[in-house]
Amino acid sequence: MKAYELIKKLTDGAADALLIELYGTENLEKQKARYLAAVQSFTELYGDRDGVGIYSVSGRSELSGNHTDHNRGCVIAASIDLDIIAVAAATDDGIVRLCSEGFGEDTVDFKAYSEPDGAKFGTSASLIAGMCRGFADKGYAVGGFCAYTTSCVLRGSGLSSSAAFEDMIGNILNHLYNGGTVPNVEIAKLAQYAENVFFGKPCGLMDQVACAAGGIVAIDFADESAPVIDVIHPDMKDYKLCIVNTGGNHADLTDDYASVPAEMKAVAAHFGKRVLREVEESEILTAIPKLRETCGDRAILRALHFLSENRRVLAQKKALLSGDLDGFFEGVIASGRSSFCYLQNVYTTKNVSEQGLSLALCLAENFLKDKKAAWRVHGGGFAGTVQSFVREADVDAYRTLMDSVFGEGACIVLRIRPHGALRVL
Repeated sequence: MKAYELIKKLTDGAADALLIELYGTENLEKQKARYLAAVQSFTELYGDRDGVGIYSVSGRSELSGNHTDHNRGCVIAASIDLDIIAVAAATDDGIVRLCSEGFGEDTVDFKAYSEPDGAKFGTSASLIAGMCRGFADKGYAVGGFCAYTTSCVLRGSGLSSSAAFEDMIGNILNHLYNGGTVPNVEIAKLAQYAENVFFGKPCGLMDQVACAAGGIVAIDFADESAPVIDVIHPDMKDYKLCIVNTGGNHADLTDDYASVPAEMKAVAAHFGKRVLREVEESEILTAIPKLRETCGDRAILRALHFLSENRRVLAQKKALLSGDLDGFFEGVIASGRSSFCYLQNVYTTKNVSEQGLSLALCLAENFLKDKKAAWRVHGGGFAGTVQSFVREADVDAYRTLMDSVFGEGACIVLRIRPHGALRVL
């Protein structure tokens, strides 16, 4: 398909039904304008080629399972309607050329750049090379392409802009060279490989799966080499997912984030185990006097959070599968309370006067406690965002409240979208 044919299909409404599924009726015209602008930018960079397509990969939001994946726990996450889109076409020169809005072009010769390079760790080029190597190692076809991407997955918001980018490279390779036959979960696993090995970041798999799969995913990491992934499509049409960015200073939080898995693993090590998933709660409860001496009280509390959070996620998964939203929401609230009381990742002890997350959670509870709704800390914590499920009828008032405290635009209103990685046109 030529670029002008894409433009005609967009303007004629050929993609309207799918765009409404992805973004909602209220955002249809805005998204069509965004897509048309992306096609225009592509043609300005790379000309009007044959075989041009438009691709989308969603961002993600963690719904439950706070700080569990690094100890082989259970999580629930969802694809959301903030996404990265790409306009791309195959080339025959074995080179990937990709320009992201607001950034320069990456040019990657994936045959020459086929091994990890420490000097390139942390770059988008390393992710492109890692995805190509991962596809090739699994026996999938790989080839060159040119692409223009634009993203509304906010960086630093806990919505996984990097995982969406990795999945997008796999999404393009899948449709251009593999007939769309590579399962999205397999693309997610290759994205984790690219980030671990070529990008140099030892991430888990939750973000990549949630961005690629669509709907809600429940993931059990008991077996790291073969996590159990269930995709769920519950009826949440009456709800919006509201993410409130409380601001705050993210500087110097590395030690806070690192302390969570380190303390959990220290408790596991007391029993000669590598991760908490291998330890029984009864063992921890019996050993508390000794653990207080060797690991400290906070480590014990965090270990107990991990074990209760795993049980909670399994109960929430069951509730979603049976259509029990009340039960699921009870788990969301309980997850948030456990995170606050036992995991202790809602504010940093380095600056106790700054507690934006605590304040946002308090406001959310006061506003939503008498409604069928739920609220919790979102993502890694210590600073950043909180998350709430809010009925559509209450969204405007909720957003007005949060924006009045944390600034205009602080409350981001999202939908859980049914599709993760896909070719739109």
